[in-house]
Amino acid sequence: MPASLGALLRQFIGQHRGAYAAAAAMLLVIALLQVWMPRHVGRVVDGLVAGQWQGATLWQPLGLLLGAGLAVYGLRVGWRLVLFGASFQLGQQLRVQLFERLGRQALAHFQVQRSGDLMALATNDVDAVEQASGEAMLAGFDGTMTFVLVVLTMLVGIDWRLGLAALLPFPFMAWAFWAISERVHTAWAESLDHFSGMSRQAQQGLSNLRTVRAMGLAEQEASAFRRWADAAVQASYRAQRWEAAYEPAVGLSLTLATVLTLGVGGALVARGELTVGQLTAFTMLLGHLIWPMFAAGWVLSLMERGRAAWTRLAPVLRAPDTLEDLGTQSPVQRARLRLRDVHLGYGPGAPEVLKGVSLELQPGRMLAVVGPTGAGKTTLLRALLRQWAPRQGAIELDGVPLADWRREALSQAVAWVPQEAFLFSASVRDNIALARPTASDDEVQAAARWAALHDDVLRLPQGYATLVGEKGVSLSGGQRQRVAIARALLSQAPLLLLDDALSAVDTGTEAHILGALRQMRLARPECALLVVTHRLSAALEADEIVVLRDGRITERGTHAALLALNGWYATQWRYQQLEASLA
Repeated sequence: MPASLGALLRQFIGQHRGAYAAAAAMLLVIALLQVWMPRHVGRVVDGLVAGQWQGATLWQPLGLLLGAGLAVYGLRVGWRLVLFGASFQLGQQLRVQLFERLGRQALAHFQVQRSGDLMALATNDVDAVEQASGEAMLAGFDGTMTFVLVVLTMLVGIDWRLGLAALLPFPFMAWAFWAISERVHTAWAESLDHFSGMSRQAQQGLSNLRTVRAMGLAEQEASAFRRWADAAVQASYRAQRWEAAYEPAVGLSLTLATVLTLGVGGALVARGELTVGQLTAFTMLLGHLIWPMFAAGWVLSLMERGRAAWTRLAPVLRAPDTLEDLGTQSPVQRARLRLRDVHLGYGPGAPEVLKGVSLELQPGRMLAVVGPTGAGKTTLLRALLRQWAPRQGAIELDGVPLADWRREALSQAVAWVPQEAFLFSASVRDNIALARPTASDDEVQAAARWAALHDDVLRLPQGYATLVGEKGVSLSGGQRQRVAIARALLSQAPLLLLDDALSAVDTGTEAHILGALRQMRLARPECALLVVTHRLSAALEADEIVVLRDGRITERGTHAALLALNGWYATQWRYQQLEASLA
């Protein structure tokens, strides 16, 4: 990944040299025509003074002037189509690279990168870099070419003394541009940072809208967003205010140049050393310097904004992949799982969450993991999903270390139902069929029946075609869990992981789902089921129950054996039974 914005633009222009060369050629012709037109007008004026153009003969030079104007119009449309078509590709390329890079990062990466910041990078910052590759490149080339040709025409084609007099104020303008551009860069950097904070606040508030309303925090969240929005507006205003300072510098320089032109030019005309037509052409050429001057300010503004954006964007694009895929084994045939003395902590130096965990799960069997809150149950599943790598010990699937499997093979072999089921803003059918988009309607409905969801779906306004809203906001917590369970069952993965996925359903629905899982294991003996649960009734049918406390396995056995042991499991079972009877 290029270290600077300049290196990125050079690389991109090299890849699209054809488009940039075509746009440059059209801009060169435009600049030549714009220089030719004032000189042509000057010759027409001198011809009129001398009586050369009379009657119908005047239409010829006027027709040439009209043709040149139409040619300039057509060429301007042409370079915009060519150049912006190329620059839009850079924006698309950067967004795709950003998305792919984030997709190759482990969970630890997102503990320091917040989603609101990442959304700002993918929108505002990429737009700034895209404008630097398109509008800035165009304005820079066009302005430079026009400036050089106009100045050469002034000095060589008309009168060098008049040209030097007109250029005297321009060093002042160059100094002003340099001073302003430094402040523009600082202001745009602040603006992008505040926009990122505003995006982060908006994402946080909208994604937790139910909680915000339930706790009466709507006004507090609105005030926080308002502060970020005000800061973003003020920062953007400062950037725009410094950008606006370019115009007075240009106006003052061109005013001084016009005064000098008229003063020196009038004296030369009075002495007979310059014709009225030449002075007219020179004055028109001086007017053509307005665009190069404004272009210089516009280019500096866009480049400084792009540079500030690239400073924020480049570190994310250059971040090394933390979710390495070095495995070669594929595909997984049987769900034979084994953990040997696994130790795991979240990051270097962090305390261990799993401490010497060893267990085994054979195909066709069910393993339940129970324990108090914070015991490490979800962490165990994250280790099986390769979201975190163990510090010590080994995890094997089908007799092969987990790291030796290709990630694609693992994703096809493991179906995971998390505690908080994530649903996409799509229909119920599409959310269930996420793992198997080619599944038929009958297969989708069969999976919904296994998850005790089918009858609920039929009561929705449009059945399986009902849109669930972002994150499934239109469904209850139990319905969201059952959609995720149906999705996992439809995937036909040999290893099914349930992370407290029955916590939001009643006991009758729980029994129905557990019965469906039992039938699945009987129908597909190569499959295995690992259930993490707080509700011990969900572990009754497990072939083995493991009690995890403080990251260690303290009890293991069947339901009957653990009751006889009279440890944590037996105590918790009696408490939950009493609680259920009172309810």
